[in-house]
Amino acid sequence: MRALVEDMTGDHAARAAVIVSNNADAGGIAWAKKNGIATEVIDHRPFGADRPAFEAAIDAALAPYALDIICLAGFMRVLTAGFVAPWQGRMLNIHPSLLPKYKGLHTHARALAAGDAEHGCTVHLVTPALDDGPILGQARVPVEPGDTPDTLAARVLVQEHRLYPAVLRRFAAGQTEPVTL
Repeated sequence: MRALVEDMTGDHAARAAVIVSNNADAGGIAWAKKNGIATEVIDHRPFGADRPAFEAAIDAALAPYALDIICLAGFMRVLTAGFVAPWQGRMLNIHPSLLPKYKGLHTHARALAAGDAEHGCTVHLVTPALDDGPILGQARVPVEPGDTPDTLAARVLVQEHRLYPAVLRRFAAGQTEPVTL
């Protein structure tokens, strides 16, 4: 999130309107407040298993900002088709694997267990299917001898912070051809 916001300067077609989290203690919330960016926190726990009610609360919090694009970054909640559909083609996500490989969780451990020679991250448009939307960009990193899920994750994170801002900059300007780093 921070890498995205810090890149939204100068001739960038987008600006951060609001930072939303389901965790009031998220570092991004404190950083956004410190930098004068509006924040909204919608704790998912009071909603229990009622995902549509949680998403309705998110939607209500977003409505006053009249957003054009939503960028998910570290938002570890599966969104329903009811929430995703109105944002189809305008909601981006970053995932720590070279999609379509390793949708879901524990991607670094799964890449290591499979003996992959490379790993990476993907920015994609969000669809109702988990980690399955059209790919807007990918960055690759080599899997090195002795890698652990943590060491691999650290190298992938560096590329995430390069890839996502590059993709958002192009996407906000109307360019959807995939970027490769």
